[in-house]
Order: sequence, then C-alpha cells, then structure tokens
Amino acid sequence: MKRDITISRLRRGAACAIAVLAGLLLGSAAQAQFSMVPTPLTAGPPRESQAEIEREYRIDAARHIYAAYPMRVYRGKVPPLIYSVMVVETEIDASGKVLDIKVVRKPAADEVAPWVIAMIRRAAPFPPPVRISGESVKYFEIWLVDKSGLFQVDTLTEGQRSE
Repeated sequence: MKRDITISRLRRGAACAIAVLAGLLLGSAAQAQFSMVPTPLTAGPPRESQAEIEREYRIDAARHIYAAYPMRVYRGKVPPLIYSVMVVETEIDASGKVLDIKVVRKPAADEVAPWVIAMIRRAAPFPPPVRISGESVKYFEIWLVDKSGLFQVDTLTEGQRSE
C-alpha cells in the first residue's frame, strides 16, 4: 500500500514537471518571435506628410510602419484574444527623426515592449510633418500584437474576429 502511494506521488510529480516544462517551452516559443527586430524595408527617404493635425499624421506614420515591415503585418481580422496590446506615444521631429517613444500602456507580454520600440526606432526616418506647426509632432498608437510576431496598429486595423 505504501509503495502504491509513493508511485502515485512520483507520477503526479512527473506530470507536474512535464506540464511546467511544456509551459516554459511554449512560452519561450512565443518569446522567440520577439527576440529579433526585423530589418525595415525602405526605399529612400519617405515623402513629406501633408497632415495638418496629429490625427492625420498618425495615418501617415502607420502607413510608414506597414511599408517598413510588410512581412510582419497581420492580414485580416485579428483574433479575439490577442497576445498583447500596447499603447505608445511617439514624437517625431520636423525631419522625420524619432525623438522619443513613451509606453503609455505596458503590454501584458513583457517581451513585446522592447520589440515594438525597436521597430519604431528602426523604421526612421518617418514622413516629415511639414504642415504641422512646431518643432515636432506627438501621436498615440495602439499596437495589436499576435503571438506569431505579426501585428496591426489601431489606425489601420482590419478589426477583430468574433469567435
């Protein structure tokens, strides 16, 4: 009887260990998607933005991000349970240089924030905001990030599936 209890405990312990290892492996598979920032595809300097207000500039910036990383854009409607959502405020100077990126809403997955920030920085220069008065423009963007490493930004989102 005592031997049966010991074997039962060993089996439960082994099952727990396997579950923990599987969780770690699956978690690191998702994290691996965010360990490398893709090289942006750019063909020369971007065209000047004709936006007159921040909301309009946000569209130009989103299109610029999509053009820089077309291989990472999630096509179609995103799943109802997205891996991570992040809100950033980006400041762009008059020449299109990224001056600052602030995380307004931290993503649930810690590995996503540095990945998004690095992608924004690497996509520079952005379209120069020539019609917006001031030395720079600040705009907010919501990043919807799938566990596969694909993303959409709220400005250009295709919506969300209702599963």
